[in-house]
Amino acid sequence: MHDIRLLVFDWDGTLMDSEVQIVAGMQAAIADLGLEPRGTEAVKDIIGLGLQEAVAALYSGSEPELVAALAERYRAHWFGEAQRSRLFPGVEETLHLLKEEGFQLAVATGKGRRGLDKVLGETGLGRLFDVTRCSDETRSKPHPLMLNQIMHHTGVYPAQTLMIGDTEYDMAMARNAGAHPVAVSYGVHAVERLQRHAPVTCLDRITELGDWLAEAREAASSHIASGRQA
Repeated sequence: MHDIRLLVFDWDGTLMDSEVQIVAGMQAAIADLGLEPRGTEAVKDIIGLGLQEAVAALYSGSEPELVAALAERYRAHWFGEAQRSRLFPGVEETLHLLKEEGFQLAVATGKGRRGLDKVLGETGLGRLFDVTRCSDETRSKPHPLMLNQIMHHTGVYPAQTLMIGDTEYDMAMARNAGAHPVAVSYGVHAVERLQRHAPVTCLDRITELGDWLAEAREAASSHIASGRQA
């Protein structure tokens, strides 16, 4: 953990507090098509997956045409409304500090490219990230392809990479790719679910990441020094 170079962030539930908007948009799309309703917890559970995979999980066994129609209605609601979601407190400041410290920053998200570009533009954060990958460009989490592509683009090894996220899908993707998972406790999945994947730490606020990285580097350096003395 002494040579971390790449910090990969999930977006929804990790950097942006978008749970309410996502749930409302999906439930509105379901109502548009007259489908059997899905409760808040059911919709929260699929946040983080690619849109096609999320819809298929909500309505298992559905025909591809239904999956496509529901995904399209969700997009219509999401893009048709003013942005109601906000960054979590301290996100912008934390990302700027980490960038200044020399870390490469990236986003790995279940959002589509249009959706991510929209929020990157609205928040002004796009320039901070070296690379971003979306579920409609690659495989959905928890498959490791998205993270593998980011590491390949940046030239960073899995052992030098942290994947920071709020869902089991983020944790599993990190493990599947050989990277280090870092959980945040304030997102959509309960801490108990995240802990199943043995994250290296669980942050209660994104602002804790910088201090944790500094402590991890110091601990690793002390361990190396002790080994040399031995």
